[in-house]
Amino acid sequence: MFKAMRNWKRHRVLRQVQIDEARWREIAQRLEFVRTLSPADHTRLRDLVVLFLYEKQFAAAAGLELTDDMRFSIATQACILILNLDLDFYRGWSGIIVYPEQFVPRHQHVDDLGVVHQGDEPYSGEAWLGGPVILSWADVENTGFTDGVNVVIHEFAHKLDMLNGDANGYPPLHAGMDRQSWAEAMTAAYRNFCARVDGGEDTVIDPYASESPGEFFAVMSEAFFELPDVVEDEYPAVYEQFRQFYRQDPVARLPALAGVPLA
Repeated sequence: MFKAMRNWKRHRVLRQVQIDEARWREIAQRLEFVRTLSPADHTRLRDLVVLFLYEKQFAAAAGLELTDDMRFSIATQACILILNLDLDFYRGWSGIIVYPEQFVPRHQHVDDLGVVHQGDEPYSGEAWLGGPVILSWADVENTGFTDGVNVVIHEFAHKLDMLNGDANGYPPLHAGMDRQSWAEAMTAAYRNFCARVDGGEDTVIDPYASESPGEFFAVMSEAFFELPDVVEDEYPAVYEQFRQFYRQDPVARLPALAGVPLA
């Protein structure tokens, strides 16, 4: 009953709410992983963006003036992850907080001696278990380059990872996916990547992926959408697992990159 009511409500929203065509084209053209989608995928992504904006609550922090274009940009990048999944993969929370620049979270931790420490490292994004996604607009605004660094994709990948608890690089897998294959592919790739970073290699994929298995999943998700050929070349087993998890094959879209107009 609840699912039927939810679907009815979403269909009603899609009938009543439209994204301005010019605005959609302007935002989508900034993102190569959006620009090369098929017409059907564009339609599906636009519908997801409409629903995402309807169901999620945006808030500005530290004096930022949050515009509709900012919301559309964030929503579009967040929804690329669930293009072939479902908006319910972002269930259980509703808030997105946007700072004008990087921010310092008010986190505390207690060390083994019982001393309380307050972090002072600036963040470009953060995702809370059961809570909001927090983003730096300065970092979101610089998105669009195919460099494998995308704070929106990173933090929303954490949200997918958190669907079964803490962000540990092991999101809930779909029926038909093999848990052992996922674990083997991710563990082997993570260990290899950490060894490369520790050895001083200048990796194409953001070295922050070596911080933890959870960060490895989030950073590799960034690369999967922005540098899919690199992921497939360096870690083909990871690419295959991501292809199954996200139900997308970004490498197959690469030949369309040059000079393709927005559908």
